[in-house]
Amino acid sequence: MSANSDAEAVHLSAAQHEHGYNHDRESLTVPLLSHRSVPNSTSQVAIVGASVCPIESLDYEIFENEFFTQDWRSRQKIHIFQYIFMKWLLCFLIGLIVSLIGFCNNLAVENLAGIKFVVTSNMMLRRRYWMAFLVFSLSNLVLTLFASLITAFISPEAAGSGIPEVKAYLNGVDAPGIFSFRTLVVKVVGSITAVSSSLLVGKAGPMVHTGACVASLLGQGGSRKYGLTWRWLRYFKNDRDRRDLVTCGAAAGIAASFRAPVGGVLFALEEMASWWRSALLWRSFFATAVVAIVLRALIDVCLSGKCGLFGKGGLIMFDVYSASISYHLDDVPLVLVLSVVGGILGSLYNFLLEKVLRLYNLINEKGVAFRIFLACSISIFTSCLLFGLPWLASCRSCPSDASEACPTIGRSGNYKKFQCLPGQYNDLASLIFNTNDDAIRNLFSRDTDNEFQFSSMSIFFVTCFFLSIFSYGIVAPAGLFVPVIVTGASYGRFVGMLVGPYSNLNHGLYAVLGAASFLGGSMRMTVSLCVIILELTNNLLLLPMIMLVLLVSKTVADAFNGNIYDLIMKLKGFPYLENHVEPYMRQLTVGDVVTGPLQLFNGIEKVGNIVHVLRSTRHNGFPVIDEPPFSESPVLFGVILRAHLITLLKKKAFLSTPVLTDTDAFKHFTSVDFAKRGSGNGENIEDIELTEEEKEMFVDLHPFTNASPYTVVETMSLAKALILFREVGLRHLLVIPKISNFGICLVLYSISEPALALQNHEKYDISIFKFFMKPGDEVVTRERWSYMYYSNIFNTGQEQMEVLILLGLDDVYGQVDIQKLLERFYLLLPLFQ
Repeated sequence: MSANSDAEAVHLSAAQHEHGYNHDRESLTVPLLSHRSVPNSTSQVAIVGASVCPIESLDYEIFENEFFTQDWRSRQKIHIFQYIFMKWLLCFLIGLIVSLIGFCNNLAVENLAGIKFVVTSNMMLRRRYWMAFLVFSLSNLVLTLFASLITAFISPEAAGSGIPEVKAYLNGVDAPGIFSFRTLVVKVVGSITAVSSSLLVGKAGPMVHTGACVASLLGQGGSRKYGLTWRWLRYFKNDRDRRDLVTCGAAAGIAASFRAPVGGVLFALEEMASWWRSALLWRSFFATAVVAIVLRALIDVCLSGKCGLFGKGGLIMFDVYSASISYHLDDVPLVLVLSVVGGILGSLYNFLLEKVLRLYNLINEKGVAFRIFLACSISIFTSCLLFGLPWLASCRSCPSDASEACPTIGRSGNYKKFQCLPGQYNDLASLIFNTNDDAIRNLFSRDTDNEFQFSSMSIFFVTCFFLSIFSYGIVAPAGLFVPVIVTGASYGRFVGMLVGPYSNLNHGLYAVLGAASFLGGSMRMTVSLCVIILELTNNLLLLPMIMLVLLVSKTVADAFNGNIYDLIMKLKGFPYLENHVEPYMRQLTVGDVVTGPLQLFNGIEKVGNIVHVLRSTRHNGFPVIDEPPFSESPVLFGVILRAHLITLLKKKAFLSTPVLTDTDAFKHFTSVDFAKRGSGNGENIEDIELTEEEKEMFVDLHPFTNASPYTVVETMSLAKALILFREVGLRHLLVIPKISNFGICLVLYSISEPALALQNHEKYDISIFKFFMKPGDEVVTRERWSYMYYSNIFNTGQEQMEVLILLGLDDVYGQVDIQKLLERFYLLLPLFQ
């Protein structure tokens, strides 16, 4: 709580006391901030989609008030069982729905991309190269245009990866529309068309956002707007339970992308969640287990040929690397070099991506037409590269011991014919004229050390490095996980071809290690990436090498910049609260950084005052104080939320006179009335219409005020307060003065004449007093004040003297009550006579 407490003199004129002390509410807002004149604004904005939108914080704290207590007391055992059962049921539904969406996503991409590549390849076989290029580029353009149109006009919040938005939400940032139903639909459909358009974008990031959307929508219990609500989900209408559900949804998204259930849980724990509990670990693991089981069942169906011509592809989890691994100690130095260079390249990747995104933001600000034009331009440029670069590679003869048909029959395979003669294949086309998933399979494949040329691998690496940077940031759902894996795998295979004569490791293993180094250098995760790669490759023998690569690459990259998702969050303007404190914060106290002015309410407040404060500020929490006659002295009662105040105004629970209400007063409310609405949605004070007569009425805030808010003393270090704020998951933290009952020092000069003058209460001369605050002195208890009154007086025997009298005031905010001061002084006057 804000307050002004300096050792500043308080001068009171005689005229003020002749007319009585006028209670000034502003004096309660000054104690910590007399040296600060800059007003504070809680309103912040961030880039959500392509627009700058206001954002708010989430209320993760359990709001303990009389209404909350009564609501829980009224619940029976069946309600508690229902609440626990619903938690697990929702986790099951999250896993089921996300796995179905993930499977359909992969199936649709494989079929759309497969048809495109088959038609193009058939035209290439008939040597109709220009027609093949036209079909290839136009199909890519149409798919990209469709993805950008639905994103730009239906849900701009669905653009990009979605992981930064989900991560910011789990840190406490509430942005409008990021988990809406239309965002979910656009994310799924847009991701399918964007990935199918041969843009170098991934679907893992959009799947994380999709899982979060599914979880958030399930936790909302329907829609108030359309009258679709379910009473049995009312317990989840709070930010705390929704946060847990969104965490489970994010874990399920990764599990559905790579069929990596354990990796999904660790990804949510290491990268996404800001707060974690053991109970959440169980539920998220249950959700990802459901994903793994459902995907396994659906894949078995596709293996029987019931999912279309291309139904067996798409999930890059098909044991992409199954081989016995043998490595020796002399391989470690080369792996260390690969890790160091991978960390440097990963940090360079993040640096360039940030610069490109800043440029794209300038373009996107010009309007929807520019955003769509940018997306179409990137699509045309990508199509030209993907179709034109394979012409630079020379054709190679098919190996006699090839494990599959050469040249490749159909869409996928290592031996794309492209423009080559029969019996030959184009190795660069096998990588670049393909889907990202098939490219990963080809790069990770074993026993293919001689099937790719050095020049082809170098061209593919450079192309992936820059295309993935320029493809991200367009107005379409696009992930970074898979493009980084492709780029890293090509880098690793390139290194393997360089050091092949000096190493015992095959090129496919170098591709896996290269992908790990690039992921570690770009995304800066260790444990979760290690497990995801192990589940992706289905080979536990890779564990020591992958651990070493991830640790080294992350350490090297941390010396240059932050991880890729944090950079994007900062670029978007999301106020992410880190889990560590800066060293300078230990040199500051919370009293040094608080700003004002503070807005507060009385326990029984006038309706007009509440409306005025809510319309003039954007604060979401307000201190509530009790003053006489409802308490002996002004005391802090608690904190009330803006949303709860608006609910009280909307329900018009007013009083004609300022009196305390009984417990029956809030029986007219239900828990649904105070339930949190969906992400980014909330009641607006401008929608409340009140008459002038209603504004003159009163409302009792006590039953709806959190009477046990977290408070810290003004001398607490900023670092300590920040740790408390983040670890507990607070939205509001009150700062109070160190000395609640201030001592007032009263000095009397020439005691004889003033003392006689003070016997006449009507003609006292207040100018002989000097009042000043003593906030820096030690805390003096009321018993010690009494002792000091008499000890100072009885030890004086002179007629002319200076007497120091310490007087305690009950005002916790340091407000000087002159009436109490004089009353206490009159009681001491007989001692001077």
